[in-house]
Amino acid sequence: MLKLIKNGTILTPKGLIKADILICNDKIIGINSSITTSNLKLPCEELDASNQFVLPGIIDQHVHLIGGGGESGFSSRTPEVQVSKLVKAGITSVLGLLGTDSATRHVESLYAKVKALDEEGISAYMVTGSYRVPSPTITDSVYKDVVFIDKVLGCKIAIADHRASHLSVEELIRIASEVRVASMLANKPGIIVVHMGNSKETLKLIDQALENSDIPIKHFLPTHVNRNDNLLNDAIKFALKGGSIDLTSGVDPNLGAKGAVNPSKAIIQALEAGVNLDQLTLSSDGNGSIPEFDDNGNMSGMGIAGFDSLLGTIRELIAAGLPLEKSWNTVSSNVASRLKLDDRGCLEINQMADLVFLNEADLALTLTMAKGKVLFKQNEYCVKGTFE
Repeated sequence: MLKLIKNGTILTPKGLIKADILICNDKIIGINSSITTSNLKLPCEELDASNQFVLPGIIDQHVHLIGGGGESGFSSRTPEVQVSKLVKAGITSVLGLLGTDSATRHVESLYAKVKALDEEGISAYMVTGSYRVPSPTITDSVYKDVVFIDKVLGCKIAIADHRASHLSVEELIRIASEVRVASMLANKPGIIVVHMGNSKETLKLIDQALENSDIPIKHFLPTHVNRNDNLLNDAIKFALKGGSIDLTSGVDPNLGAKGAVNPSKAIIQALEAGVNLDQLTLSSDGNGSIPEFDDNGNMSGMGIAGFDSLLGTIRELIAAGLPLEKSWNTVSSNVASRLKLDDRGCLEINQMADLVFLNEADLALTLTMAKGKVLFKQNEYCVKGTFE
């Protein structure tokens, strides 16, 4: 099936241009100032993108696909995510992971959810592990999970958090070594998603692991680094050494995250400190719980993270002076590069037809397309999950 997107302002690797896009099945096969299909004998659906930006679909690399939470008893466990929630936010690819709870949540169930989302129309991946060490796995080995399970791109751990396992430097080096070698064998990114908590220790454990091993810094991805000022400052130092850092759009004082640094301000701060834009990514922490703790460590409140904060942060970045063509990289090409998803993250020939339309006037999302199929258009769902 052919689709022709006409009259849009397209974000290409060379910047924003006025152009048409021709799509065949799930791939982009043409980008030109004017494309006509009158000579083709195949049916072609035409989509008008006048007065709209046409951008690569969002790749959200931190989503609790099968739910999170549980810090206030079984009733505080958040539910599985619905595909409609993702596409309404412009998300066309997603990386799932576990959180605090690896007792009632399992990496096997996460894998099943990842495969289900693939069937329902978007692209989904995962990391093995959780806050707990030894890491929960599918094959009883982080090493084998990464080597043999197609959807597993790396491992998750947690540090500097009272809910973490407080692993030693030696344990972190051992996990990182397994992930590195496994990723080499399987040609995967070997990402170690490092959940960062509020502890004053910040990234010291990662720094010590780097000092006491020859594991490349590229394998570590500290996330939630805008959780507080001290953590952000140390994360910027980590990035200046060559590491990548992940800001969380849902960790925002305007959304109730006390002591956090607004994610758009955190990105601007990192750039002003000399961090390269391609070292910065933005993720939602969507569908996870948002627990609040008092000074004694008692949980005082609970919420659930949504996905609208991603686009909200992009709008704030643009208002702060970072142009759309640069702001958007934090949720598209930068993430694709980090996860070695070479067939997405930008709009060019032979790339996956994952894209979104945003109104030029107010940057409101009007269309989400994944794998060449329109899943959301003008506030209506064209495809819903199996049980929605």
